[in-house]
Amino acid sequence: MSSYRHARMPASRARGTASSRARRHRAGLAVATSCLVLGGGVLFGTAPATAHVHVDAPDIAQGGYGVLQVRVPNESDTSATTSVTVTLPKLKSAMTEPMAGWTSTVVKDPASAEATSVTWTAQPGTPGIPVGQFEIFRLSAGPMPTTASVSFPAVQTYADGQRVDWDQRANPDGSEPEHPAPEVTLAASSGDGHAAASPDRTTSSDSTAGSDDTARWLGGAGLVIGALGVALALGTTLRGRKR
Repeated sequence: MSSYRHARMPASRARGTASSRARRHRAGLAVATSCLVLGGGVLFGTAPATAHVHVDAPDIAQGGYGVLQVRVPNESDTSATTSVTVTLPKLKSAMTEPMAGWTSTVVKDPASAEATSVTWTAQPGTPGIPVGQFEIFRLSAGPMPTTASVSFPAVQTYADGQRVDWDQRANPDGSEPEHPAPEVTLAASSGDGHAAASPDRTTSSDSTAGSDDTARWLGGAGLVIGALGVALALGTTLRGRKR
């Protein structure tokens, strides 16, 4: 009877092979985790930037007149925006643009007759700003302060009674607060006190829509990257178990 001796892998080599598999497994998990973190950053880090109340006045100079454009997105998942109030820096002139379904009210200081705030209110029976949509309100105003920038704190009210105050200044470290006050950077004065022709509503809407499309694209990219991370992590785990 012949006997057979089974060749055995040296213990040091077996330990080395197991250690190598463990290192590959950990490396795979690290890559997968990085994908998940990157995907989450793309998905959640960019969305809030497009969801703030924003005031734009690209052609208003210091001490001049022009058109303010107030962009108001609806951040609620369940209720429409029914009212928007913007605080003004005591302006001699403030005229709203007529908008179907909305009533505007300009409040003035009794002593100086300067405009101090403007409120747009959705008329009864109208949708206001529905969930998932935004609106742009326009105000011809001036003269602006002779400063490099001016703040326009706003209050957004919803049909369910919720109120959001957009009045926070930038944090000491320069980061953006949760509800920043809209701020406009004013160009240097040209000397005539008046701005050039203001952009029309179509141009402004197209620009805003482009920003929203970019945000949605980035959000989709975040989902794809996150899914790849999950798949990679699962594959790495399964390969490790088979070995």
